[in-house]
Amino acid sequence: MEAFEELHAKYDLMIHKLIHSLNIYKNKPEYYQTGLIALWEAYENFDPEKGAFPAYAYSFVRGRLLSQLTSEFRNEEKNIFKEADFFEIIEDEQANDQLGNELLLSYCNGLTENQRKWVIYTCVHMLRVSEIADAENVSISAVKKWRKGAKEKIQGMLDIEEH
Repeated sequence: MEAFEELHAKYDLMIHKLIHSLNIYKNKPEYYQTGLIALWEAYENFDPEKGAFPAYAYSFVRGRLLSQLTSEFRNEEKNIFKEADFFEIIEDEQANDQLGNELLLSYCNGLTENQRKWVIYTCVHMLRVSEIADAENVSISAVKKWRKGAKEKIQGMLDIEEH
């Protein structure tokens, strides 16, 4: 039999034609490589007593390309399912966050602007008193006053709701 380089040159067009006939448009170089490997295996495993090499090579390469297509299709289906689940979870978390923020802001109705800032910085952004002071460019004692006033007013509202 001829050297593989000659065989490659001779069957190069066949591999491209198979890729085209199977409507493969993504990852063509990868499929071409799979076709070359299949051609090599067909070359190694060919038994001249069982028929002609061109027919054997064609069916062997085509079968290998179809196997790879099937495998990649299954993997894509698995990934799409996982991505869909992931985005549903993210959307649910965002909806919960939004409901939590609305509930939190409902307790801020009777608060001053600075007291509201303290509540939002503390509960939503999880900042400490010193970080809030830095963000608002005020003293730490000012933020502590906001905190004290906010806590008193919110506690007062909660006491009224209980009665």
